Order: sequence, then structure tokens, then C-alpha cells
Amino acid sequence: MKSVVTCALAFMLLAVLAGPQAAGGADAQATASVKLSGKTVSINYSAPAMKGRKIFGELVPYGKAWPAGGTPAKLHTDAAIDIQGLSVPKGDYSLYLFPDPKGWQLIVNKAIGPQAATYDQKKDVGRVRLRVSQATTPIETYNMKLSGTGLAGKLEAGWEKTIVAVSFYIDAVKESSEW
Repeated sequence: MKSVVTCALAFMLLAVLAGPQAAGGADAQATASVKLSGKTVSINYSAPAMKGRKIFGELVPYGKAWPAGGTPAKLHTDAAIDIQGLSVPKGDYSLYLFPDPKGWQLIVNKAIGPQAATYDQKKDVGRVRLRVSQATTPIETYNMKLSGTGLAGKLEAGWEKTIVAVSFYIDAVKESSEW
């Protein structure tokens, strides 16, 4: 009985200690999703805050693959999608951004889970160019958004003063061939 009480107290102490750390120390986790033609496309990602730091070009260097959100964002798609000509079969993937003053890219990578912690270009499904725009006010917390209707969708990510976006669509030809 004494060991049960000791274990219970230990778990309560861990919960109390982990609470403030999770709220203030770790990046928040976020999800974006959209349903297109009855199929769900979703992204789970970390949402770090700027906290007065210079982000792009310093904290996130130009010219290197950056795990979207600081840890690779996880893309899940219930259907094959086409991202500007890049065919992505249904399934799970990691997303990276390649920030560059001359042009940003979205990288879709096959590595998921712990394997995705270190970027491996050999596992790329491919890369697509992103449209880049400037936010009118600083974006304190990194965010990703999915939107769309019918077969067409849009992925958007923003942080600091930068917003990047790309269009995609459910690949209806591949979907109909799976029936």
C-alpha cells in the first residue's frame, strides 16, 4: 500500500512540474486541416514564438532545409494530391521549408517520426516553389493554414514578416483509378 501511495505522489509531483514547463518552455503543437472532395488533408506542426528574435536569415538560416516549425511538420493526406505538378501519393510525410531571399521552396519528404529529425535529401518526394509575400504586421507565432473548396486547396505558412503559400489539389485521376 505504501508503494502505491509513493507512486501516486511521484506521478502528481511530475505532473505539477511538467505543467509550467509545457506551457512556457516547449513550443505549442498545432494542427491545420481541410476537407476537399470528401478527403482530409492535415498538418501537425510546432508553433514556436518569435520572442523578439530575428527569425529568417538568423535563427532560421537562408539556403538550408528547415523543418517547418522547428520540428518537421507532419502532412497526412487521405488522397493523392498534386502540389504544383509534384505528385504526392496518399499517406504521411514530413514538410520542410527552404528559405532563400531569391525564392522559397516547400520540401515534401518520406521520412516520418524520429527519422525526420535529421533532414535527408535522398528521401525527398520533391520540392515546389512557394509564393512569398510580406505580412503587414509581424507574426509572433509560426502558423500553418490549410483552406480550399472542391478539389482545390491552399497551404500557407507565416512567421515574422514572411508569408509563403502554395496551391494544391486532390488528384481526381489517381483517386478514380483506386476505385
